[in-house]
This record gives sequence, structure tokens and C-alpha cells, in this order.
Amino acid sequence: MSDLASIASSPRRVRQSNEVAALRALLQFGSLSRAELARKLRLNRSSSGHIIAGLTADGLVREVAADASPERPGRLRAGRPGILLQLVPEASFFLGVEIGVEHISVVELDLAAVAVSTSVEPLDGPSIGVEAAVERAVRQAFQAIPEERWHRCEGVGVSVPAQMNRHGFVTVAPLLGWRELYPAEIVRQALPIRVPVLAENDANAFAIGAGYGRPSSETGVTLFIVLESGVGGGIIVDGTLLRGAHGLAGEIGHLNIGDGSWRSLEQAIGLEAIVRACREGGGSGRFGDFVADVRDRVPSAVAIAESWARALAFGLAQTCRVVDPDRVVLGGSVAALYPLVAARVTAHMQEFQASTFPTPRITVNEDAASGAAFGAACMMHRRYFSLESQRFAEGGADEDDEGSAGVGGGRDQPYPASAA
Repeated sequence: MSDLASIASSPRRVRQSNEVAALRALLQFGSLSRAELARKLRLNRSSSGHIIAGLTADGLVREVAADASPERPGRLRAGRPGILLQLVPEASFFLGVEIGVEHISVVELDLAAVAVSTSVEPLDGPSIGVEAAVERAVRQAFQAIPEERWHRCEGVGVSVPAQMNRHGFVTVAPLLGWRELYPAEIVRQALPIRVPVLAENDANAFAIGAGYGRPSSETGVTLFIVLESGVGGGIIVDGTLLRGAHGLAGEIGHLNIGDGSWRSLEQAIGLEAIVRACREGGGSGRFGDFVADVRDRVPSAVAIAESWARALAFGLAQTCRVVDPDRVVLGGSVAALYPLVAARVTAHMQEFQASTFPTPRITVNEDAASGAAFGAACMMHRRYFSLESQRFAEGGADEDDEGSAGVGGGRDQPYPASAA
């Protein structure tokens, strides 16, 4: 997390800055005493008390007994229990929506940056068009939330597999058939409420979510790869999303795999390629069945998995020569295949890569399937814990709508740590 004191001591918008700093401190540490919070903000008890009173009145912060705080084991003392401050998780929520080629994923995030619900529904994205896809996504996002809670929503983030610039403009989403549009604006128009909306490329959203709230991820270089029908990458350097000059950094799915066929990496290892190969080999064409067959060492499935591992290794070797990541994190539904062929990927990378280039550590994100939707929700959560929060806009969400609808989610800034 950035220095809380530097946020709080800004001469501009001092009160709002102090509120942001206080919220971030409680997000990071889970619960703090009044004295601890004042010290972290480098404010006197009186000034800190005014900030706490305002946040408490707004329903964002509450007092709890020290022995009731799960973050403070072993702090029990004789006599009257101490009082701690903590965020009120249910005070606000943030929605993240991933509109994919074959599914829509929705994640609801609470004020403490904890995912409280996740839903995934099938979608034939290329066949229904952008407006219909957005309408279905919005319906799915709000169908499980009682209408009386809608006013607590503080933003909707949307991710799509698309070439998107830093302003949220989609040049092309080839797998969906979308061209030249602002998805955030379309989502905003379809929402039943007026809240800020941000849009992001699915791989960048996955990268944002996978690193959100984890201080250890703020140093070094991490390459995040989404493996779905398409293949995309997001790059985090010392906690900051690397977008490139045109917002296209990390688009590794367009690499040629170098086997003389002029296929892209996406065409070789994406979900559609696996399904097609399975059907040609007499399989069901269902990815879950394919993974089970690989686990059971069915020869035809193992041969497909070997080709997949080799192509992935080639793409990683080429990317690592340019990016030189410390680690690679895989996400998306197809990432479930990797643990079964990890040794083969490593062997092929050593074949393709000169010995002077270190091989990065490769892992699968624990929430790989819903990572892009989670990241989209994190974009809105991060915005709320900043001076861009609609809490500080004179006209509320309505005033902020136009500016937020076309803006990408990354903002090229570090991500605050959380207790999530």
C-alpha cells in the first residue's frame, strides 16, 4: 500500500484525503484502535476522531469489542475490553461482470474486498450481439440482489476479451464480433441504477484482481494469462499495470507459435482449439471430459495435451524473452489443464529457452474461472477507496457517469492492500 500518511497530509481536499486514508488503513489491517489509526494517519486524536465520526455516521465504520475481532487473537486483557474500529462489510458492494465468448461471470464484492457471491451462466456471445449480451449480464448481476439493496451498489466493472485502449474503447473483440464501441457506456445505459462503470480487457482485469490486496505481489514482474476461447495477458510491474503505448501490452494470444502453420497461440491453445481436437479424435468435445481423459491417461487426450503444453511453452518462452517475469499466473477455465502437464511445459520451455534466461515460476490462480469478473469488481472497489470515489462528487453518481463510463480500469497506479 502507498504511504497512508502521505495520502492524509495532502494539502488538497484534506478532509476527503483523510477519509480515504482511514478507510485504506482499516481495509489493510482489518481492525485498529483509535490510537493506532491516529498514528498511522499521523494525526492527533482530535482530528482522527472527527474523521472516524464522519465515517461512522455514514455507516462505513463501526466499533467492536477487541475480543470480538477475529484479526486480534491474544489481545484479551483483564477488565474492560478495548474498542476497535473496523469496516462495515455490508455497507456497500461492487459488481464485476465478465462477458466472455461462452459464459457470463458475475462477482459481488463487499466493502472489505471479500467476494460474497459468484455466478456463471452460459452464453453464445458471438450470436447475440453486444446489446443483448450486456442486457443478459446486467440481469444476471442484479437478479440475486434484492431491490432494496441496490442503493448500496457503488459501481459496476465489466471485462471483455477485446483489444481495448486505456480509455476503455474497444477497437475490436474478434471472438465476440464487437468493433469500435465503449462497453462501459453500453452497460451504464442498461443498468437499473446510476453508478460509475469502468471497462477493462479481461486479462488486465484478471491481473488486477489476482494482485489486489496482496502486498507480496507489489514487487517484481508478474505475467497473468487468461486461457479461455481466447488467450490474453496482463503484466503487473511492481504493483502497477503495464498497458503499453496503446493499451495492448500483454496480447500474447496473437503470437505465431512457429510451427510453420501461421497459427496464433490463441488458435493453438484456446478452448475452441481443444474442443475441435477432441471431436476430431472421437471425444465428446466437452472440456471437462477432456481433462478427465488426460488425468486417466487416455492416449488421444494425452496427445492433445502434449501439443497444448508444447505450444504454451513456446508462447511463454517468447514472451519471457521480452517481459522477463518473476512468475506467471494462469487463469480462465482452460487453466485447469496446466497442473496435469506442468512438467511437460517446463521441459519444453527449457528446450525453447536459452539457459541464460531464467524460467519463471508458473502457478494457477485459485479463482481462475472467475478471475476476470473478480478483477472487474476490484477496479470499482479500488476507485471507491480513492479520491475519485463518487462519495466526493457534488452531484453523486449522475455527475460522475460521463467521465467514468469511457475510462479503463487500470489507471496505471499501485493497488492498495486489503485484508481480503
